Amino acid sequence: MKHIHFIGICGVAMSALATAFHKQGYKVTGSDKGFYPPVSDHLKNTGIPYYPGWHVEKMTEDGDPDLVIVGNVASSDNPEWMYVQIKGIRYLSYPEALSEFFIKDTSIVVSGTYGKTSTSALLSWTLQKLGADPSYMFGGLVDTLDSAYIGKSNLSVMEGDEYKSARWDEKAKFFHYKPTHLVLTALEWDHADIYKTEQAYFEAFEQLITLLPEEGSLVYNADDPNVERLSKNFSGVKVSYGSKNADYTYTNLQAEKSGLTFSIVHKNFTQKISLPLLGEYMAPNITACFALCNRQGFEPESITHAIQNFPGIKRRLEKRYVGDITIIDDIAHSPAKARNTLQTLRNICNGKIFAVFEPNTGNRQVESINSYTNAFGEADEVIIPKLTKIKIDKTASAPPMNEKKLTEVISHSHNNVICIDNDQLLIDHLFSKAEKDDTIVFLGSHGFRGMIEELIKKYD
Repeated sequence: MKHIHFIGICGVAMSALATAFHKQGYKVTGSDKGFYPPVSDHLKNTGIPYYPGWHVEKMTEDGDPDLVIVGNVASSDNPEWMYVQIKGIRYLSYPEALSEFFIKDTSIVVSGTYGKTSTSALLSWTLQKLGADPSYMFGGLVDTLDSAYIGKSNLSVMEGDEYKSARWDEKAKFFHYKPTHLVLTALEWDHADIYKTEQAYFEAFEQLITLLPEEGSLVYNADDPNVERLSKNFSGVKVSYGSKNADYTYTNLQAEKSGLTFSIVHKNFTQKISLPLLGEYMAPNITACFALCNRQGFEPESITHAIQNFPGIKRRLEKRYVGDITIIDDIAHSPAKARNTLQTLRNICNGKIFAVFEPNTGNRQVESINSYTNAFGEADEVIIPKLTKIKIDKTASAPPMNEKKLTEVISHSHNNVICIDNDQLLIDHLFSKAEKDDTIVFLGSHGFRGMIEELIKKYD
């Protein structure tokens, strides 16, 4: 097999997978409906050829590809996807490709509603620095570390996403990853477009736990009641982490604009952790990583040294501008994630917080309305921008929420929510309203069409 083509290469995860194959010596090409920084810059710098739109003649310029990785962007009438099926070209979904090429006998899977990207990235970074050379994949961007990599050891680390695997495969991605060790970070109903009820959502994670072998282990967040409840379903080795009464406990937490400091206590040792990352939410993620690495036999001092050099993940409380005001970019695309991010900012910010929020597809569904209650309480003003167009499921009970409906829903529990569906007017509004020591945070997964960059220009 020589040539791998990606239909939908511009996603963070798909581009990471493409890069990993490229570095293994495969010829890699890709297509997508559009290309935006930082992923487009990354593909260009890596030397992977790509093109906008769906063009069979470009995909087959040097003959049919040997394998096609098909992203969820490929609809039933996508000409490249149709050609692949008609010609009988071998194809895999993104999680199927990970299962075939990345998963090792010792398979660490990090899963949960939130915290899984940060934890899997940190775990991949730490194990690499410790010399374990794992194969890994996480859905974020970290300076000096590829987001996907095929290592030489018998160890792998996977971010276990609960979203559906492919258009032809409704089951969660994490069911493909054959976990021997599972990290469970947090559980709160999400992705209402896939999981119509809270029970259905939790049942997917219950099934994931059943995949663990008896000799495997479950590393779980004891502070989360839903995680704590599900952990009781596993009869094998269980390792808890949290802020109190856990096998690995983090204490003396200090979160400031300059960074994070705390200690990890386990049996007969205490390790002090200090690193320049924003967000109290990173303390449990770091503790989970520490616990897993320690369980794999690495010494506490070596783990601590590796963790403290972690540069952080782009779009996770990423400071895009710091001056009289601060501009933050965060991928929080659900009410639960937005609430956690805003609570973190409230603890370290002195001025007002302006939150620009765009939910993902699942959190535009009417089934998710109740999850918005009090989610934005820590923001002084919530702004709903023009929402990115999404495909509408004709079988859904109701159409997805538009800008005005979303504004109305959030207004039920917040007294200052406005809709500005013109990008330039939104930028002008923020520039005129934000004052010294205020924070502007963009929350969402779609990139905001360059609004962050345009706003920064006004302050430069």
